[in-house]
Amino acid sequence: MAEDAPPQVTILLRAWRNGDQAALEKLMPAVYSELHRLAHHYMLRERPDHTLQTSALVNEAYLPLVDAGQIDWKSRAHFFAVSATLMRRILVEFARSHASQKKGGHIPKVEFNEALVASRHRLEDLLALDEALKALEAFDARKGKVVELHFFVGLNPEETAEVLGVSPDTVFRDWRLAKAWLMQQMKAAV
Repeated sequence: MAEDAPPQVTILLRAWRNGDQAALEKLMPAVYSELHRLAHHYMLRERPDHTLQTSALVNEAYLPLVDAGQIDWKSRAHFFAVSATLMRRILVEFARSHASQKKGGHIPKVEFNEALVASRHRLEDLLALDEALKALEAFDARKGKVVELHFFVGLNPEETAEVLGVSPDTVFRDWRLAKAWLMQQMKAAV
């Protein structure tokens, strides 16, 4: 992630938490491009014909973020970690909804298309990854958060360490172990 002008975003986050609505009005333009980049990063992993667009994902995440004004924001990295979590949940719920519609929802029939087969696998992979990540978070919450911040948010190890309040070496160890654990879970699910 690009570096901020010293702690401008962090100052705005804390002012917003303390009830300053003007801070929220200044904050959103300051973070929008990074939120859009984050959403774009997520959408690159989605199937090409996904009906949710990058800007729509930002907008879907924006509403809960505005409602989250009472969170004790630690830093801009903390804000983007929460944003990424929201975006991931939105995409997972979208995938679940899409999967449930395939199993009897009111969807018009379409002709067989090879592209649909590929997208079905991506949908199943996303749901399997989400289940494996939930299991990891239940087993070791910090390792689950490391995966989310590093893989989904795109934070580097130092930024991840800052958000979690641990050393970068701990992040490296957690990432290595979590990645191996998730790969084992994903293989077992197949």
